[in-house]
Amino acid sequence: MTTATKLVKTTDIDTLCINTIRTLSLDAVQKANSGHPGLPLGMAPAAYVLWTKFLRHNPKNPKWFDRDRFLLSAGHGSMLIYSLLHLTGYNLSLEELKNFRQLHSKTPGHPENILTPGVEITTGPLGQGFANGVGMGIAQAHLAAKFNRPGHPVIDHFIYCICSDGDLMEGVSYESASLAGHLKLDNLIYLYDDNQITIDGPTSLAFSEDVTKRFESCGWEVSVVEDGNDIDAIENAIRNAQAVKDKPKLIRIKTIIGFGMPKQGTSKAHSDAPGEDGVKATKRNLDWPVNKSFYIPKDVLSHFRTAVKRGAQLEKDWDASVKDYAKAFPELGKTLKDTRAGRLAEGWEKALPKFDNVEAKATRAYSGDVINAIADTIPQMIGGSGDLTPSNNTFIKSSADMQATRYANRNIHFGIREHAMGSTMNGMALYGSVIPFGGTFQTFSDYMRPAIRLAALSQIQTIFVFTHDSIGLGEDGPTHQSVEHLAALRAIPGLALIRPCDAHEVREAWRAALLRTDGPTAFALSRQKVALIDRKKFANANGLHKGGYVLAEAENKSGRGTASPKLIL
Repeated sequence: MTTATKLVKTTDIDTLCINTIRTLSLDAVQKANSGHPGLPLGMAPAAYVLWTKFLRHNPKNPKWFDRDRFLLSAGHGSMLIYSLLHLTGYNLSLEELKNFRQLHSKTPGHPENILTPGVEITTGPLGQGFANGVGMGIAQAHLAAKFNRPGHPVIDHFIYCICSDGDLMEGVSYESASLAGHLKLDNLIYLYDDNQITIDGPTSLAFSEDVTKRFESCGWEVSVVEDGNDIDAIENAIRNAQAVKDKPKLIRIKTIIGFGMPKQGTSKAHSDAPGEDGVKATKRNLDWPVNKSFYIPKDVLSHFRTAVKRGAQLEKDWDASVKDYAKAFPELGKTLKDTRAGRLAEGWEKALPKFDNVEAKATRAYSGDVINAIADTIPQMIGGSGDLTPSNNTFIKSSADMQATRYANRNIHFGIREHAMGSTMNGMALYGSVIPFGGTFQTFSDYMRPAIRLAALSQIQTIFVFTHDSIGLGEDGPTHQSVEHLAALRAIPGLALIRPCDAHEVREAWRAALLRTDGPTAFALSRQKVALIDRKKFANANGLHKGGYVLAEAENKSGRGTASPKLIL
């Protein structure tokens, strides 16, 4: 047993609460006979400090608009967040904790935003939550710049994230960290579980870079907590991070994976069920009742449940501040209310272009026409491109580029970071009150496939604009020619893929995407010019909303009326 960090006797409320998180996680993994006890046991002190001393949330209203966001990018450690949700009074019963990883429970092996109250994002594939947080930071910065006024900070909170060694090894974390540093997103505070262990063994097998220098080079403020059990040091680190301006923050917390377990500090503590003997040994090490499972001392529950009263008061105070804001700025107050509710402007569809007698253009060009026709009517739209803006036609002409300190602008330069673009767009959609879109060549959808898949699993309104949708890309050769990508995208459950044939269908594709709030939409748009179908002669393009539709009925021998077709493909 590693003894680098001294075990503490359970004589004070802080330690009792921390060890309650640990033993709930331990018991749940053991009952399921599968799961990941290592992270919850190692990060319990940091999570406890964050949730009881800093996190602004209302357990009785998990969707309170001005709450802090808490993200568990290291989703395999899901019992950490499930324990905290139950203890602080969310609608997650102890019985659900006992049903951890069971079919139809609210406590799946990896957190899912559509299942569990208080879970902000669906995580599991490492690195995704890290990038989602950056997207949330962008959305919050944009809305704060748009709505906040001197003396009226109606949007004012942090995005907290727990990330792991595995998250930082994934390329998407580098892509999104680079973007966050460039944009100086000081609303991000990330707690890094620096336990130096992965499934294969110590991280030194494959991960030897200087993480501090890496993040500092990306424009982050980095601090270090040497002992993951030192709650005073953790509190000071978070408090100091809150005060740092113009930089995202990473707090390296040096923990021992599976703290208290006989196999602590080893890869065996990462994802193995501890076994009955292991559970008893761990509880003895933590000075915990050995023969009690899912045990929560009354004092512990009372201490955690103060979050209910505190959260209700925070929301009540915020509601009052919003009323004052609406009195001072009536028009902004109404817009904020509509934005929070996800309402599009009344009559927004009238802004869609009719495309009567237009010249033949590529469908990507028509898409750009639609974006700019509706952008002023739908201010929630925010997006850009992975460094292909002129090719993807994703620029909003009535706005400028979003940059650090210019967050109210709506054109995001994601850079050549397709994976981060997809994942940060998901974060924006999960944050709410914005409708994110982003463009790249369709062949590069492969670079962002994990994000597309998670958008579908999360049932969020992310809009993917894929252009240059065929071998018609031509001179760039097979590396850029989209061949198998349509089939690959159509294979993703829950993704609506639309390949419009003319300007009218492009218009309807955007209408469909903007009306579809419970899932992502992808467009496959051409580089080649396409003819405009005569909709007086052929069916209305609104048939697109059915998926496929009959463009023209078969004619009988006289050329009039309809006849039964001889073959239907």
